Amino acid sequence: MPNAKTVKDYIRTIVDFPHEGIMFRDVTTLFADPRGLRLAVDQLLHPYAGMAIDKVVGLEARGFILGGAVAHQLGKGFVPIRKKGKLPGKVISEEYQLEYGEAIVEIHDDAITPGEKVLLVDDLLASGGTAEAGIRLIERLGGEIVGCAFVIDLPDIGGRARLEALGMDVHALCAFEGD
Repeated sequence: MPNAKTVKDYIRTIVDFPHEGIMFRDVTTLFADPRGLRLAVDQLLHPYAGMAIDKVVGLEARGFILGGAVAHQLGKGFVPIRKKGKLPGKVISEEYQLEYGEAIVEIHDDAITPGEKVLLVDDLLASGGTAEAGIRLIERLGGEIVGCAFVIDLPDIGGRARLEALGMDVHALCAFEGD
C-alpha cells in the first residue's frame, strides 16, 4: 500500500506555540483519528510484545492516553507519573530542570514493587528531562525499565542521547528534525 499513512502523517504542526519560534507537534490529531490512534498504539507496543512487562508507566498528560492504551493491549497495569500535588496517596517526588525553571513529578510510593518490569510511555521526547525524572522515580521504587517508548523524537534537542546514556532502550515512532 504505497499510499498508507504513517503515524507522522497524523501529527499536526502548530507554528509559534506556545511562543514564537516553537514548532509544536500536536498529537491530538493523531488521537482523534481511530486509524491513527490504533497505528500509534500498535507500533508503540510492537517492540515489547512477548517481553516480560508488569506495568506500563505514562508521563503526564498525553502519556496517560498512550500508556493506558498500551497497558490495555498488553494486559498489564497502568501507573501514572503526575505533576506535583495531583496524586491523592503517599508519593515520592523527583525534581528536574526545564528550559526555563524546574518542575516536580510524583508517583505513588506503592505503585511499583521491587523487581517489576516497567515500560515507560509518552508522546514526545525532547530534552529528556521529564522522562529521566520518571526513570529515577521508577528505579527508586525498585522497578526495572525494559524500555522507553515515544511517538515523537526531536533528536536535535538530545533527549534520546540523554536516556541512552542512562542505559535505556529508546523507541520512537517518528522524528522531526530541527526542533
